Amino acid sequence: MQECIDEYLTMLQVETGCAANTVAAYRRDLRKLVDFFQQEGVTDLQALTKPLWIQFLGSLKTSGLSSSSIARCLAAVRGLYKHLALSQRINVVEGILKGTPKQWAQLPKLLSEAEVTRLLDLPALEQREDRRDAAMIELLYATGLRVSELVTLEMADLNLDVGFLQATGKRDKQRIVPIGDKARELVSNYIASARPAFIKKRTSSALFLTRLGRAMSRQCFWKILKDRATRAGITKPISPHMLRHSFATHLLDHGADLRSVQMMLGHTSIATTQIYTHVEHTRLKKVHDSFFPRKQRKQVNNAGS
Repeated sequence: MQECIDEYLTMLQVETGCAANTVAAYRRDLRKLVDFFQQEGVTDLQALTKPLWIQFLGSLKTSGLSSSSIARCLAAVRGLYKHLALSQRINVVEGILKGTPKQWAQLPKLLSEAEVTRLLDLPALEQREDRRDAAMIELLYATGLRVSELVTLEMADLNLDVGFLQATGKRDKQRIVPIGDKARELVSNYIASARPAFIKKRTSSALFLTRLGRAMSRQCFWKILKDRATRAGITKPISPHMLRHSFATHLLDHGADLRSVQMMLGHTSIATTQIYTHVEHTRLKKVHDSFFPRKQRKQVNNAGS
């Protein structure tokens, strides 16, 4: 069973060019299938029957996963079975490869503009790490990059004179993203005064480096972000992707058009970017509920009676 899964994941990475992060996510998803089979005493992928498939779906729904996580897990399982069927390794049970669970609309979690300001305007410290961390977070918010795109930036990807960077997104798709003036200032300061102290006599093309002169990891940056959020007095759970969501939402709040935001985020389809219009609609509804005069008049009348 594990051999078939490893073969499928290798095919995804080598033949279809799936990103390493996607392959890793599929590996975790297929682990759920293996764990389920082990609980049921099943040792062969061919042994999957329709009742067992329905039972597996039920286990995913009761595990607390979101609809998008369940959909991705099922995509991984179906992809595995399609691969095995095409290679004539097994016969696929009818019904397994059809349909997807309906996903409910889930609005992205955001930081308010006030929270972002508190996060970005923390008092500067003397350590070189603080200059690096401030530059990374300012750049992440200023560009809406994914965290994987941020930590894989290289020196050659920057054009600070013009104010642009080249980001490499999913499936190695590249796009040009503008950089704000404040981000340019902090990144320039980091490159001039802090990066040489990280790299010392070593060589590295990576923009953001650790104390050992190596490229920053996603996990390391996540910890940096959480620590700075705590310093800023932000109590809600925070993730790098929240800054990406906030970047898009705040742009739309201030009049940016959806197509421009789509290009900066690197979304293939504008339908993906449209989730942020729902955020704006929700915000406007709250404003209407709070300040619409007839509602206020009704409350006053109720109070008077």
